[in-house]
Amino acid sequence: MADLLVIVPSRGRPESVPRMVRAWLDTGAYEHARLVYAIDADDPQHGAYFTQALPTLGHALVEFVTVNPWRPMVHKLNEAALFAATDEPGYFALGFAGDDHLPRSAGWAARYLEALRELGTGIVYGDDGLQGARLPTQWAMTADIVRALGRMVPAPVEHLYCDNAVQDLGLAAGCLRYLPDVLIEHMHPLAGKAELDAGYRRVNARAQYARDRAAYGVWRSGQRATDAATVRALREGVTVR
Repeated sequence: MADLLVIVPSRGRPESVPRMVRAWLDTGAYEHARLVYAIDADDPQHGAYFTQALPTLGHALVEFVTVNPWRPMVHKLNEAALFAATDEPGYFALGFAGDDHLPRSAGWAARYLEALRELGTGIVYGDDGLQGARLPTQWAMTADIVRALGRMVPAPVEHLYCDNAVQDLGLAAGCLRYLPDVLIEHMHPLAGKAELDAGYRRVNARAQYARDRAAYGVWRSGQRATDAATVRALREGVTVR
C-alpha cells in the first residue's frame, strides 16, 4: 500500500485526468503515492472522467470517488480525507492538489514523505511556480492531523482561503515545512497558464470571496488556537481529551 494518498477534488474538468496521470508517471510518484479524484454525481461531465481515464490509462493509475449530493470543494476534500484517514489500514499522509496542479519534480512524492517523517506530525508543501513559499496552494499532511481535527482544512470555508488556513495551522503548531526543491506547478489563469473558465469564475466570484473570507476570519480569531494546540499535542505525544 502507498504511504501517501493525494486527493484531487474536481468538477467540469475531465481533461485534467490524463494530464495529471502523465505528470505522475513522469515524476515517479506512483512508487510512493496513490491518486484519487473526488467528483460530483451531478457534474454534467461526470461520465467523461471515466472515459478520459480508461482508454489509455486504466483504473490502476487513477481512482474516482463520487460525492452525492454536491458539496463545495473544501467540504468534499474534508469528507474524502477523513474517510481515508480513518479507514484501515490507513495512510501515513494525505495530500491535496487541485485539478490544475501538475507535479514537475522527479521524486516529489518521496520527498514529501521524507520531510513528513522527519516532522513526525506536520504539513509540507512545494513551490507552485506562482505563490512559492508565500502560500501552500497544494500540500501534504500526516494523517494523524486529519484524524485529530476531523478534517483536513481547519477553517469552515467552501473554496477560498483553505490554503491560508492550512498555513496558519502549521505555523501556529510549529510543524509547517516548505520544500523549494519540489515544483508542483499551478496551471492557473493568474499565472497565464489556463483560460478563465466557468469553474474559475464561479469560485472566484465576489460572493464566494465574501463568504470564505468571513468564515476564515472567524476561525482564525477563535478556533485556530485550539486546533493548533491539538496538533502540538500530537507532536509531543500527548493524548488530548
